[in-house]
Amino acid sequence: RALGVTTDDEVITTPFTFVATAEVIAMIGAKPVFCDIEPKTMNIDHTLIEKHITDKTRVLLPVHLYGQSADMDPILAIAKKHNIAVVEDMAQAVGAQYKGKNVGTFGATACISFFPTKNLSALGDAGMVLTSDDVLAERLRAMRVHGAAKKYYHDFIGYNDRLDAVQAAFLSVKLNYLDTWNERRREIARQYDDGLKTLVQIPFIHPHNVSVYHQYTIRTQKRDALRDFLTQKGIGTSVHYPLGLHQQKAFEYLRYREGDYPEAEKAAREVLSLPIQQDLSDEEVDYVIASIKEFFSRS
Repeated sequence: RALGVTTDDEVITTPFTFVATAEVIAMIGAKPVFCDIEPKTMNIDHTLIEKHITDKTRVLLPVHLYGQSADMDPILAIAKKHNIAVVEDMAQAVGAQYKGKNVGTFGATACISFFPTKNLSALGDAGMVLTSDDVLAERLRAMRVHGAAKKYYHDFIGYNDRLDAVQAAFLSVKLNYLDTWNERRREIARQYDDGLKTLVQIPFIHPHNVSVYHQYTIRTQKRDALRDFLTQKGIGTSVHYPLGLHQQKAFEYLRYREGDYPEAEKAAREVLSLPIQQDLSDEEVDYVIASIKEFFSRS
């Protein structure tokens, strides 16, 4: 809304992400237009974006999935060519880098989630919008407090979306530890890589990216059986995500069909996220690796 997106405008994004990415598009009456992912990083495939652009396209919304940046240079070039804004969904990628530059600094705006499961987490629900545009920042500040730039003077319909002081104080303290926690996640990821690279498809991190591993997500055609086995071993896992957004009932009004986004659909059948939180010990990670090796030795 702060960028002027309104009813019947179109926003191009990935179908392989948490529902909130497309939900906010739909909530303002705009149309989510999905663009399939590339199979290695499972981020939006920039080579497919232009075929989805129409005269109604207003925004490109890449998601930095699992803590790894989307390929921003070609995305920004496409946006500039077609005079389209870029909004980064960096809910999973606080601290990640693309070609030496922090994610969240490329688009007109960037959106962060501080949900308790995130690398930088609040006590409850919290989030932030980043921008380097002073005019846009002023509008966003007003938007979060009922559209009021001045108390009791409301220029437009806004929201009650202020970050409360308790959450802000909590996050301010935790921010000091974010780099250390992210580095610990990278250490755990390297441990997983070494132990699992011959058994499953381990995460591919592009050489110009620094991932913060919000998730360590492997791929295997035996995903469901492996997940059941790990549950029996007392190891919690998650599937991010079991359906592409185009397959969700909430978006059936868009009339997408099975097969429209084959890479997203294939990923949904194969992905499995392993424990990656920074307080895991090396011994706990070794146990996960040993359990996965045991599964494949039996299957």
